[in-house]
Amino acid sequence: MITLGIDPGTASTGFGIIREELDGNLTPLDYGVIHTSSELSQAERLVLLYKKIKDIVLLHHPDYGAVEKLFFERNVRTAINVGQARGVALLAMAESNLIIGEYTPLEVKQAVAGYGGADKNQVQQMVKTILDLIEIPKPDDAADALAVAICHIHSVKIRNLHNDLIK
Repeated sequence: MITLGIDPGTASTGFGIIREELDGNLTPLDYGVIHTSSELSQAERLVLLYKKIKDIVLLHHPDYGAVEKLFFERNVRTAINVGQARGVALLAMAESNLIIGEYTPLEVKQAVAGYGGADKNQVQQMVKTILDLIEIPKPDDAADALAVAICHIHSVKIRNLHNDLIK
């Protein structure tokens, strides 16, 4: 199973691709950040983001997509922009026929660090440990996207276990 995790943003969108091996180990295949220039219009930035996500999907052929849900900030303008980037990411993945999961920051922290109140560094350290990486993935948005993908993989496992138990 290959999962694409997305940490949405207009200026910077993190992505992470993880493959779950047959033995249950998680292997990072790719991660990074899609940057868009502030010199572009909002519409141009969203088109660029859409195309880059589609390119990532075509390159890695994930089975699943996972996106962090919007955490409403005090800055409404930022929240709207993140929401638009999130919508574009969902569209690109849905159009590629990925099975999509959406997770709150609390759910991601619980799945990766075991504690919903974990700080950014704790989550990044756990991403490094879970994926057996030498260093914390940089930049932060890429590490966050990997955490979203890990959350989705764990959530699918739990759902499958639950479904097996109720059969």
